[in-house]
Amino acid sequence: MIRRWPGSPTRTLTAGVTFAAIAVVALAIIFVPGLTRTGVAAGPTSTPAIAAGATGGTGPGSGSPGTGSSAAPAPTSSATPLPAPTPSPSPVAATIDGVWLAADQAARAVRLPLAVMIDDSAPARPQSGLAEADLIYQAPAEGGIPRYMLVFQAGDASSIGPIRSARRYFAGWASEWRALYAHVGGAPNALAYVAQANGNLLWNADEFAWGPTYLWRITERDAPHNVYTSSAKLRELATKLGGTSTFSTPAWTFGDEAPLAARPNGGTISVPYLANGVSYRYDRTTNRYARYVSNGEPQMDATTNRQVAPANVIVQFVAVGPLANAPGQPTNEKKGRLELGYIGTGRALIFRDGRVITARWSKSSDGDPTEFAYASGSLKGNPVSLVRGQIVIQVVPLDTNVTYELGTLPTPAGRLD
Repeated sequence: MIRRWPGSPTRTLTAGVTFAAIAVVALAIIFVPGLTRTGVAAGPTSTPAIAAGATGGTGPGSGSPGTGSSAAPAPTSSATPLPAPTPSPSPVAATIDGVWLAADQAARAVRLPLAVMIDDSAPARPQSGLAEADLIYQAPAEGGIPRYMLVFQAGDASSIGPIRSARRYFAGWASEWRALYAHVGGAPNALAYVAQANGNLLWNADEFAWGPTYLWRITERDAPHNVYTSSAKLRELATKLGGTSTFSTPAWTFGDEAPLAARPNGGTISVPYLANGVSYRYDRTTNRYARYVSNGEPQMDATTNRQVAPANVIVQFVAVGPLANAPGQPTNEKKGRLELGYIGTGRALIFRDGRVITARWSKSSDGDPTEFAYASGSLKGNPVSLVRGQIVIQVVPLDTNVTYELGTLPTPAGRLD
């Protein structure tokens, strides 16, 4: 199957964890820096053997008393055996971002994802929910203004917004997660697809159908930048719509982060959009990429007042062109709507542990995952392993000049695989 994109060469569309376990008898729960959900730094590497309970010996004076001794005779019965220790439940890894969760939080690791369209125009900033999302997509939209889609699975947010309208390519990404898709109306081709996929590849949570009970308008901001929700309300809506299935098949591979000695000092990434400039600054200590927007302002979550700082930044290069008018869609060209080549294959850059990996992305259909594999070297074709933690996917046109500067290693380090 071959698709042609305006202004770009013909592209052939191709189809495109193990979680190590750590031997523990008592599991220490550790909070991962930058996360508000309960996470543990590592999972178990083996199942501990359960030792049998100790059997008590005989009591005092167990020797035979001598002739004429006044010592009491030794008891003839053993002490009651101690019970065998109860093994601590193993942690589980969240399907989308690989973060380890305590065993009592296992349901959150596989629950139905929530995908929410988020405004990125100047009046919409600062937005709510970005710091708590497991996965963030940012991609071009009309007028040069990019748009976000936040995906929540293990993460929860008490406030998410401002919510904006659906676009066809965002709905395609939501489909690979079988997500509840929250939006406020949308482009005609997007709404047609969402109606078709509803109850199968996604669940339609349109504000025009489900507001104000599940999505509401606040008075502190002007329309259309004033629609908000919460993860709790969206989960209520998902249950109402029948979206009660779990999402337990990991799409990506995760591994342990590089040790401190193997992380570089400093490093930056710059991703330009026509109406927003996004940049990152790598922090060696936390192993996170602090995010900045607009004129270099720290991107703060409006509700938590935390700076957005993902563990992984993926730049995905796609073909972008104008969306042509079609039957029932007479305003696409007038409004400058876009079509993105999100199905197919292309180039990608993956930033993790202060390093960069040249990769190839592939996605064969709406319902299939977007996969990322090494583009060259001895690992060519193998999946790229991500760091456990928040992931941001920056979707950009093919000719976008993405620049980056890697930091310097304090000590020699081996290759990062």
